[in-house]
Amino acid sequence: MKITDIKVHIVGDVDHVDPKREPIESLAIVRVETDVGICGFAESFRVPPGVAIATMNGDQSFFGKVIIGQEIVHPEFIWQKMYDSMMHFNRRGWAIMCLGAIDIAIWDIYGKYLNQPVYKLLGGAHRCYYQTPESSPSIEVTPYCTVISSEWDNKRMIETQIENCLVLKELGYRAIKVEPLMSTSARIIELVTKVREAIGADMMLSVDVGYRFNDVASAFKACQALEELNIYFFETPFPVDSYLPYAELAKKTTIPIAMGEHAVTRFECLHMIEYGGVSVVQPYINTVGGITEAKRIVDNAKDKGASVIPGNWSTQINGCAAVHLAAYSQISPYIEYAPAEIYNAPLRSEIQKLGFPVVDGVIKLPEIPGIGFDVPDELIKEFKLEL
Repeated sequence: MKITDIKVHIVGDVDHVDPKREPIESLAIVRVETDVGICGFAESFRVPPGVAIATMNGDQSFFGKVIIGQEIVHPEFIWQKMYDSMMHFNRRGWAIMCLGAIDIAIWDIYGKYLNQPVYKLLGGAHRCYYQTPESSPSIEVTPYCTVISSEWDNKRMIETQIENCLVLKELGYRAIKVEPLMSTSARIIELVTKVREAIGADMMLSVDVGYRFNDVASAFKACQALEELNIYFFETPFPVDSYLPYAELAKKTTIPIAMGEHAVTRFECLHMIEYGGVSVVQPYINTVGGITEAKRIVDNAKDKGASVIPGNWSTQINGCAAVHLAAYSQISPYIEYAPAEIYNAPLRSEIQKLGFPVVDGVIKLPEIPGIGFDVPDELIKEFKLEL
């Protein structure tokens, strides 16, 4: 089975969609084709359209020149061909993000060819049932819903996020992350305290402050005020350019510190653990370098006593890939989820309908071959952006 083509389609919501519905910005849908008629799909989140096309679209693209015509012996073989082709280039940034999208599509093809869901080809569902958040007798993947607002650092931010948390609880979701971005410490503490009161003691609650702090002392004071609220993790307190503040804060607070949403390659993720004291690593599967690299992150993080909770403020194309990684992983009790029930922009809603269903707050392990998400031609036609 050989790769015959790579096609990139840029899709997104139109400009007039209400920003409160969280419309999808320009998103690269990647389709890898083979000589046996099997196609694999993925998305490339936060890669500029021109970069995605130049890097992945057709046989004259950067990666197209490397892998079109190659036999798919194993997805890791193709991954290494692409990575090695950048030996004298910058093996970080957008190039790795594009590599990751192609890798997910190759795993999709590989699973379809072998008639197996991808997590079984990764090694199977290693977690025992007691490693799932609710100690269910079956192994499931639990999404946590990220809750944001269109306003920050005011009463309306607090009201909006509490309202959305209560909607999600009523829908049966079991885990929530609030985002008091661009807010004072007092407002952060107020939001988290009121959300905990509103949703009760049993729901998983985490906090993302979006690189809000620059000094350890201020971040620690905020953490101290939150420690009695059973916070599962405290995400990105500082800019990620230096791991030293993370390490200092991790020594002081009992709340696990999390980061990794824009990380590329296993090396950045491992440095977060080794030098930053980070105990929750949050790679986006496509951004970090695909399923091949994300599996390596899980295997290495497990040996270091950290957890891997895949991030995803994109669509359920990437979300389906995250489900397979979490199914394989013994250290991934949750995956991030951007629920269309409260962020109902048209494209996000249509893609969620095609993804794995969330029933009673969990996703059952898929038995569909490959990743389990095919992108219909009709969806591309409806949401295709003219560049």
